[in-house]
Amino acid sequence: MFSSPAEVATELAGVDYLADAATATTVFLAASLQRPLLVEGPAGVGKTELAKAVAAASGAELVRLQCYEGLDEARALYEWNYRKQLLRIQASVATEAGASAWEQTHDDIFTEEFLLTRPLLTAIRRDGPTVLLIDEADKTDIEVEALLLEVLSEFQVTIPELGTVTATRRPFVVVTSNATRELSEALKRRCLYLYLDYPTPEREREIVLARVPEIEGALADQLVRSAATLRSLELKKAPSVAETIDWARTLLALGIDELDEAAIASTLGVVLKHVSDHARATKELGLPAVGR
Repeated sequence: MFSSPAEVATELAGVDYLADAATATTVFLAASLQRPLLVEGPAGVGKTELAKAVAAASGAELVRLQCYEGLDEARALYEWNYRKQLLRIQASVATEAGASAWEQTHDDIFTEEFLLTRPLLTAIRRDGPTVLLIDEADKTDIEVEALLLEVLSEFQVTIPELGTVTATRRPFVVVTSNATRELSEALKRRCLYLYLDYPTPEREREIVLARVPEIEGALADQLVRSAATLRSLELKKAPSVAETIDWARTLLALGIDELDEAAIASTLGVVLKHVSDHARATKELGLPAVGR
């Protein structure tokens, strides 16, 4: 996918993702060694965006498995189209009879025609360049990780009725985690590891200017300093980089060219999404009360 870490940084910058040296190097190694990449860090620091950027920069198809509590094999790997199978059985019963007819029907309904592929199997079966994003893996039950091990170690999926499907072209795999629970050692062992934290104000300024080029540099400076100040407070949910970008777009939409206390107070809902965080920020930063 890439010939060097420098090319990774250049190509990602071309799709407005500014990667530091550690990120560019790890992405390059994951692609070169054909190893999955586990990316951990707080919510909103660009973990999911990294997978999207790699797909865009390399011209690959993005296949996404969004993890959640209760995710099972049928939603992650594959399932059979039971309605279509039932219709085939009913049609066969209506036209044929006997045990031999049932044996023939049984074999017929477990074929490709009745298979519904889900993200993991879809990514394995693709012939073209593919980025497989397993997003927020820490939100699933620990049992689900067992479903991932065969894919992440052998890049294959076993379907009892059809056999083992092995990737002819390995996808570039990104597994993200907000670290709300510890992932298993077996999963981690199969991956390269990258930790993404909130960027420095200087790097965040570059990100804001890349994503919102219309904003003035001085206003971008005020914006990222304010975001850093908010993150220093004991908040329930600190502002993400994506929310900083939204804040920049909000200021442009409102025609605000200086981020003073009044402007911060009136637009705080763009970056803080909990009433307790609003109250703490208003109190500790001495912001004017809004809407009271």
